[in-house]
Amino acid sequence: MKQKQNAKVLSQREIAPLIYDMWIETDLAAQAKPGQFICIYTKDKSALLPRPISICEIREDKAALRIVYRVAGAGTAEFSGYQEGDSIAILGTLGNGFPLEKAEGKKVFLMGGGIGIPPMLQLAKEMQADKQIVVGYRDDKLFLSEDLEKYGKVYVACEDGSVGTKGNVMDAIAANGLEADMIFACGPMPMLRAIKKYAADHQIPAYISLEEHMACGVGACLGCVVKTKEVDHHSHVHNARICTDGPVFLAEEVEI
Repeated sequence: MKQKQNAKVLSQREIAPLIYDMWIETDLAAQAKPGQFICIYTKDKSALLPRPISICEIREDKAALRIVYRVAGAGTAEFSGYQEGDSIAILGTLGNGFPLEKAEGKKVFLMGGGIGIPPMLQLAKEMQADKQIVVGYRDDKLFLSEDLEKYGKVYVACEDGSVGTKGNVMDAIAANGLEADMIFACGPMPMLRAIKKYAADHQIPAYISLEEHMACGVGACLGCVVKTKEVDHHSHVHNARICTDGPVFLAEEVEI
């Protein structure tokens, strides 16, 4: 069940330019799953819609959540100024997460690009599979790479060629001769389109998180509609709302 509550900031630090790492004390952690997200409300009452941010990690005692986010506007700029002990208004947990059960015993790519990397951490922690973690960055600021290395072999792609394979996550797969039975991914749309094509060419399932397109996170703004192969049983048209029907979809079921 989703609920709105005033939670507490436990810690926050900048881990790369404009990338912030925040731990939040909340009992919503007890029900959180990899691939889900929370919405955070700003203190500006004129800003009606909250900001959706993916869940990066769930503390072992299920009493706190970790988010890692990029400052991209006024709302996230406000959040970046929060300090230990501050109150933070959140709504959660939201969305349908990754289907972990489908990966059991399989060889799996966990693929994250940019700010799509954070959801891969809790997924890597919980997944019982042969994991190959492939992550893409713009430069050598490899946020969360050391965290991910605790749970599987990490392959890095870097746009400027300063670390790992020069290029994107697909280049890293090719350069390292990697193969998998299944893909779980989150990242910018060009990356997800490439992953969808790769999965189709290799006839393997790919579960992709489309959270990049979310605005309100609660289905109110209709800003995150994606075309689907099947007819939606509510609207009877070929679409779905990413925030309520996703954000995770089987790649072959959506048009991106």
